[in-house]
Amino acid sequence: MTFVPDWFPDELAHAGEEHLDETYVPGYDAKSQTDPTADLDALLAAGLDESSILVDLGAGTGTFSMAAAPHCRKVIAVDVSPLMLGVLQQKIDDGGMTTIETVRAGFLSYEHQGELADAVYSRHALHHLPDFWKAIAIQRIAAMLKPGGILFLRDLVYHFEPADAFGVVENWLSGARADGATGWTRAELATHLRTEFSPFSWVLEPMIERCGFRIEHIERQGVIYAAYVCRKVA
Repeated sequence: MTFVPDWFPDELAHAGEEHLDETYVPGYDAKSQTDPTADLDALLAAGLDESSILVDLGAGTGTFSMAAAPHCRKVIAVDVSPLMLGVLQQKIDDGGMTTIETVRAGFLSYEHQGELADAVYSRHALHHLPDFWKAIAIQRIAAMLKPGGILFLRDLVYHFEPADAFGVVENWLSGARADGATGWTRAELATHLRTEFSPFSWVLEPMIERCGFRIEHIERQGVIYAAYVCRKVA
């Protein structure tokens, strides 16, 4: 049994109540409309191949795990939500996939077993943790990777000055979807701002480097979203 200190946070509580909602989770793929192609291409360019072990942290319903599995020796899909993993397991069963293992855990509770991973992928999940715990999580990711292994991180990362926050945020919210079934509404984005922990880039990027990585590439999508290709320093 994994030992989790009593001062660690409850990751399931931080993940958001919607991830435990039996009416919300089945519609998550349609709502998120995630296309894994660009992220998979970036990992392949960074060295992911048919011999690789990939850990998908915060895998959700497994869109990326399913896309990456044909290119890897093994994918370990990790998520705290049993409902999300249930949707993924149905996809695995329907597709006859044999190289994806699901694990119910989070950034702070997943215990990697056996051979070190070649790559770790995480999309829009790390922001559920406050900054102190982000650093602990990134350090734990480094420990599960081989020297030279890759961390691909995509998330909401604010690339603007605090003085500009009001105008940037209002502009972002003005582009929210009206239909919550096909995207994120203003109310949902506002909830993210109030209750979740997306960092400024000038906080996150030094944190990544301090935890044992070299940032090799940054892709920014405006001033709200960013993706990082990071390599573990041997």
